[in-house]
Amino acid sequence: MRVTPGLGLGPLRIWGPTEVVWAVDEPDRAGFGYGTLPGHPEVGEEAFLVSRAGDGVWFEVTAFSRPARWWARAAGPAAQVVQHVYAWWLGRTLRRLCAGQ
Repeated sequence: MRVTPGLGLGPLRIWGPTEVVWAVDEPDRAGFGYGTLPGHPEVGEEAFLVSRAGDGVWFEVTAFSRPARWWARAAGPAAQVVQHVYAWWLGRTLRRLCAGQ
């Protein structure tokens, strides 16, 4: 499946075309992984996995990427900060969904 999520508002939105390359749907694990497509600001892969274990519920994000556009390269370490904040935001959203908020 191809998906093009966006980050930002209006004309400042950055689009990131991706293709889901695997998915898992098991009783105690669910998640998916995708690879970037041309037009994405990064080149790489990212995976999101939620698992339930005896000690709780775990949300795991694994990412491998490098800048694909000049402005992503120019952003340097700030691009990694954006990736970390995005992963944190996804985790927070997942916690809120699980709590029914």
